[in-house]
Amino acid sequence: MEFRWKEETEEEALPKKRDEVERGKAKRAGEGAGAAGIAPLEEGVPLPASHPAEERMPEEEPRGSEDALMGELSEMVHKVVKSSSWWERHGVDDTIIALNLLSLPLGFLLLRSSNPFVFLVGIAVLGVANHTLTVKGSHLASHNALVESKSWGKLWSIFFIEICSAFTAERGSYNHVKMHHAYTNVIGLGDSSTWKIPFLNRYVYMFIAPIAVPVITPLVAIGLLTEVELKTAIRTLCCIFIGFYAHYWLLINVSGFQSIWSALGCMLITRALLAHAYIHVNIFQHIGLPMFSLDKKPKRIHMMSCGVLNLPRNPLLDWVFGHSIISCHVEHHLFPAFSDNMCLKIKPLVSQYLKKKKLRYNEDSYWSRLKLFLEKYEELMVHAPPISELVGIQ
Repeated sequence: MEFRWKEETEEEALPKKRDEVERGKAKRAGEGAGAAGIAPLEEGVPLPASHPAEERMPEEEPRGSEDALMGELSEMVHKVVKSSSWWERHGVDDTIIALNLLSLPLGFLLLRSSNPFVFLVGIAVLGVANHTLTVKGSHLASHNALVESKSWGKLWSIFFIEICSAFTAERGSYNHVKMHHAYTNVIGLGDSSTWKIPFLNRYVYMFIAPIAVPVITPLVAIGLLTEVELKTAIRTLCCIFIGFYAHYWLLINVSGFQSIWSALGCMLITRALLAHAYIHVNIFQHIGLPMFSLDKKPKRIHMMSCGVLNLPRNPLLDWVFGHSIISCHVEHHLFPAFSDNMCLKIKPLVSQYLKKKKLRYNEDSYWSRLKLFLEKYEELMVHAPPISELVGIQ
């Protein structure tokens, strides 16, 4: 059996008809950085203080051809994939998602209880299940990493992204796979700037605003429907409606909620239960790391090793968000078509290889990143990011 093995190339990732538009955006973003008084880094100039010491550029220039390095690593990883069973490639993650789907009836039934403790357990069960489906399920589906079949992958993408997450599958996949992954930390394209809300102060953004994620998400999705075909927009609207109405109907008819507002309040709580961690993880793993202009971005292996960070393993977040988002984010950006379990399996190989070749392998704790973002919020989340020119490896 021939396993699916295809890496997104940067040229394939961005449609030609959008090329000029996106280049213009990147150029304007770069000019904005210059206007803010941030000059491109030159040889011998250290990164800003907002970058922890362990995240700064290595003193010694990485050895070997960039393409040869990526080719060698890909060949080593490919051997691991070929020797892996279906259970390792897809089964583990599919089972986790299935278990969360099966836990939904239990969660709705627990909400019927008048016992506060049992009720809170029901909230926790539904909150964990919801985030597993909307984050882990949607993320893997957007990369077609749940199944081998592309047709089934498309169906799962619609289910997880549109019905469960109330977003648009086409634009969600395009923005994440074609832009963020192909142009990781390239200003104006894949620089995670969509997570920035400059007019909010650090405490509101980090601890209060995440509660609004379940409300903001469908509103953003509706705004993006102008960029897709009419039939796709109609399908997306129908799927979003089905997802919300099914959740509401179950709360009224299974959980026994007596009013619309109590049901809507419960929907908000369960859908926002882990939204704080979701926002934090998404900004911790890219923002504050080297940023690049489109014409000065490094080769793929250097771009991913410099612009991506791994967090430590965490039982709850590993289960809900997946290894590829938490502790194997570097591996995921290098090999985005892999499932969470496969990213975890290749992690020792990838980390050892990058360190052996004197390439960066960014790791930091959740608490350390949280302190950094609270201390350097203005620099990281409000002002234009500095552009890093990786001297000697362009």
